[in-house]
Amino acid sequence: MRIARIAQPTGMSFAILEGEGPGATAAEIEGHPFAQIKLSGQRWALEDVRLLAPILPSKVVCVGRNYAEHAAELGNEVPKEPLIFLKPSTSVIGPGEHIRLPAVSDQVEHEAELAVVIGLPGARGLDREAAKGSIFGYTCANDVTARDLQQQDVQFTRAKGFDSFCPLGPWIETDPLENGADIANTEIRCEVGGEVRQLGSTKDMVFDPPALVAYVSQIMTLLPGDVVLTGTPAGVGPLQAGETVAVSVAGIGTLSNKVVPSE
Repeated sequence: MRIARIAQPTGMSFAILEGEGPGATAAEIEGHPFAQIKLSGQRWALEDVRLLAPILPSKVVCVGRNYAEHAAELGNEVPKEPLIFLKPSTSVIGPGEHIRLPAVSDQVEHEAELAVVIGLPGARGLDREAAKGSIFGYTCANDVTARDLQQQDVQFTRAKGFDSFCPLGPWIETDPLENGADIANTEIRCEVGGEVRQLGSTKDMVFDPPALVAYVSQIMTLLPGDVVLTGTPAGVGPLQAGETVAVSVAGIGTLSNKVVPSE
């Protein structure tokens, strides 16, 4: 099931997306989508609504160096346990919104990732098996990074935390298997201006999504709607103003954003 957050003629709401192509529709959900879903009866053609970031998390927990080839391309070793850091909620944008290049950085790069969305009742102190049940669904993410600032600061907060540096979307897929995708072995792709920059598979993760959620839950409580970014495959590279970057995860969808100069 594809669940989106939309701007529609009467406001904003969650919706179930139904169908493909010109006949696709958005069926409004009453309230949030985490409990038993109840539809309001309101429905719009998908072309008449705007897709927003599918969730507004209280926090975005990210995992670094979770693909061996990506760790190597930046001259790092694979960590013995997950390397985690945070992005602020203010970094989140949705599909079609602009990634803004900060004036203080000369090297902003894309990082295509699979994102995990936490459901009810959240996750706290879970083992790996219990963590599976806390996953509500999956979406695409771009862990945009000011690489020069990351190298300069050593810690990641500034380099990863600028407004617009966490595109999410285009929706949450609650069951990728419905689309023929095994989340343990599905393709992750990043294209910039139509050129393939990253092409990897989730099978190459060092720590898989349930292991990551379990690990994080031992440190901090994950609330419903929180997002865990699971790391990026090799091939990260620079973004320039005017380019469009598209992150695709097979069985989930494609997230596209234009890159613009700082204001």
